This record gives sequence, C-alpha cells and structure tokens, in this order.
Amino acid sequence: MLAQLGAAAQQAGRNPSDITLVAVSKRQSDEAIDAALDAGQRVFGENRVQEAFEHWGGRRAGIADLELRLIGPLQSNKAQDAVELFDVIETLDRDKLAIALRKAMTATGRTPRLLVQVNTGEEPQKAGIAPAELPGFLARMSGEHGLQIAGLMCIPPTAEPAGLHFALLARLARENGLEELSMGMSADFETAIALGASSVRIGTAFFGARD
Repeated sequence: MLAQLGAAAQQAGRNPSDITLVAVSKRQSDEAIDAALDAGQRVFGENRVQEAFEHWGGRRAGIADLELRLIGPLQSNKAQDAVELFDVIETLDRDKLAIALRKAMTATGRTPRLLVQVNTGEEPQKAGIAPAELPGFLARMSGEHGLQIAGLMCIPPTAEPAGLHFALLARLARENGLEELSMGMSADFETAIALGASSVRIGTAFFGARD
C-alpha cells in the first residue's frame, strides 16, 4: 500500500512523506492489527470510541509513536473518552461537541488535533458543516470555544465524482488558512492525493477485504 501511495504522490508531483497513510482498523481482528504494527504502520483510524478502546486500550502504552485518529461521528457524551484516547479527532461538526471537547481537554490536559468535517455534498443524512457555514463555524471554534482547528475532512457522496468534492475541500482549506486535508479512501485516494490530501484513510486496500 505504501508503494501505491508513493506512486500516486510522485505522479502528482508531491513528496510521499507529506502524505500520511491512516490505516482504518475498524472491525479488524487483533491478528490483522498486530500484523500491521509488525510491518511498521503507526497511524490508525477508528470509527467508534468503544471499539477503539477494545483495539488499542491494551496496546497504546507499549507503542510510543502510535497515532490514533477518530474518523467516525462522535457523540458529545463520549467526548472525554475520545480526548483521552485519540491524538486526532477528525469529525468536529457542531457547537455542542466543541463545548464538550473543550471541557474534556481542560479535564484531561490532552489536546488532540481537531479537524472539522465538511458535508461537501450537503447530504441531509450525513454529518458535517455545510461549506457556506464553514467560516462562521471556524470563527466560533477559535473565538467562543477556544479551540484550534488544524484542518478539514470530508466524505464525498458515493454517486458523484469524488474529485469535485476534494477540490472543494482544498479550496475551503486555502480560504481559511488550514493545512491538514483528510480526504480519500481505498477507491479514490489517488485523486485525493492529486488534489492535495495530507492524509488518506485506507481500510480495504490496506488490510484486504474481510470475509
């Protein structure tokens, strides 16, 4: 997988070291996760807080360079658990969650990097901030809530070309002075890299298809 990522980066005229491979370990077995760790993978994404604790609670202390990212929706009542476990939370999308995260950071002394999820397709069933609402939301994050935002993430609509949404996310990041762009998964990571992704979230293409 690293070779594929490197090839996509080189084709886009980018340095492969500027792109982080996030191995999506949700619903993976302990054996698969241990094999990934043995192969040197150190950045993992999880969708649910409880499953992440099951995967990483016993492993975390023994791996100094491990980075865990929450890439799924986060309920406000799970904010402290998320802050205690994750190094990056990619799915900030509402003020209520921002308040809970700020409180959890104060309580724990931990400050995970925060990304705002943008609903680039404005799909009613999907989480995320509408593009037009992003500047105001970012202003509230830094002003009212005292949170530093590192970047943006998106999950494009399945029925539309992903590149259109990646290009939109990249433009929104530039306009708002944000550097991190979490976009691209197994089926479209090459497009995401070409359009400026700083991290790609890879599950099937990394671990293989589950039975």
